[in-house]
Amino acid sequence: MADRPDRGAFDEFVHARSGALARTAFLLTGNHHTAEDLVQHALLQTARHWEGISTSPEAYARRVMYHQNISWWRKRRFAETTLGAYDASHPSPDSDLRLTLDAALAQLTPKQRTVLVLRFFEDLTEVQTAQAIGISVSTVKSTTRNALARLRVLAPDLADLQVVDR
Repeated sequence: MADRPDRGAFDEFVHARSGALARTAFLLTGNHHTAEDLVQHALLQTARHWEGISTSPEAYARRVMYHQNISWWRKRRFAETTLGAYDASHPSPDSDLRLTLDAALAQLTPKQRTVLVLRFFEDLTEVQTAQAIGISVSTVKSTTRNALARLRVLAPDLADLQVVDR
């Protein structure tokens, strides 16, 4: 990123897409501080490889986030609770549901959580999800099925939420 036009393009990308990346990072990690670290790591990697990125920079950054989140989890080997992510200063009518969902998602494996975030928050197809994290479509299907079944056991209150599978 030695010349100004590339630096300017990267700065524009960061300004335009960092909010969306932060939302996805929070859903992946369940923790605001870890999500910030994840976004910073992804942006650093994106900046380092900016000139060589042949796909969309956002797709590149998101893939870095997905892989890094799983890598961090493997190193930690303990589940983090997301109950600290609740902001009592901004309660919403769905606060109880949100706490239930956060607690249930925290009990999923990082792979299960990542697949659910990609499929139902990022609205990716099974094929796109498989490509994004480098697994087979059948693994996406089985991971989605197992994660949703686990959520049904962990949080039966979530059964009223409608999930449309594609």
